[in-house]
Amino acid sequence: MSTPENKSKLKKLHSRNRHLAPYNFEKLCAVYLPLSKYIKPNKENEPTITFSDREAVKALNKALLRTYYDIDYWELPKDNLCPPIPGRADYIHYVADILGESFDGVIPRGKDVKILDVGVGANCIYPIIGNYEYDWNFVGAELDFESHKNAETIVRKNARLRNKVEIRLQYNQSNIFKNIIKQGEKFDMTMCNPPFFKSNQEVMEQTMRKLRNLGQKSDQKPIQNFGGSNSELWCRGGERLFITKMIKESVEFKHQVKWFSTLVSRKENLHVLESTLKREKVRDYKIVNMQQGNKISRILVWRF
Repeated sequence: MSTPENKSKLKKLHSRNRHLAPYNFEKLCAVYLPLSKYIKPNKENEPTITFSDREAVKALNKALLRTYYDIDYWELPKDNLCPPIPGRADYIHYVADILGESFDGVIPRGKDVKILDVGVGANCIYPIIGNYEYDWNFVGAELDFESHKNAETIVRKNARLRNKVEIRLQYNQSNIFKNIIKQGEKFDMTMCNPPFFKSNQEVMEQTMRKLRNLGQKSDQKPIQNFGGSNSELWCRGGERLFITKMIKESVEFKHQVKWFSTLVSRKENLHVLESTLKREKVRDYKIVNMQQGNKISRILVWRF
């Protein structure tokens, strides 16, 4: 049964996304029983969860990962990002389309395809989805030690991920690809969901807006439903500076990576980023639009 939350979130997902239909809570609870305690009727008396409740969202994610991606173990530290899975799956499917363009529209599958996820996070979500959907191998790069350790644990405790996903620690916060891409190593694509905000204050302001939209009173203590540690949510200069830095550093690895990509949340940043790409003399770049309900984001893709 559909709910307002589902209709809003799921209405324009990629055609191969497993979450095109509204959440089937009966099926999800049958697979992961702890989700059932968070289910309640909405105004139309249809089942839903409180999307401003991080524990409810986490339980939903566990159910989705177990039901659709063969993941039995998935735990997160309390302060780390709890990602909305349908939107994350969209990025994977659009990456597959881009890779398929080099093979007459046939998406390459199997272990010979190697993807680098920059900022894999504690949740390890892109490697989980990409490996299940297309059997790709992944390297996940992570700056935060605790997030790196948690992602490693997820890989180790899920048999389907072992020997297919490797988590590497980025020990220098000034670098993005350096120290991660090894000499002579080749990647078909890099992915990244960059820190969005310029400061923790911006994070809190956005959190309050989101909670008001989800129906939580504005005088309540702000608790992020999807969580997020500082390194996941903000960096000095925000996403524009981070991606600019990524583009410049990608020049050094142009012979080792076929395609570079990143999410771009703010449309106003595209003009500056396109100018940077032209200055760095990229051979080709494109902007792929994604939309999930009212949320619009873009994938910026380039190659040399």
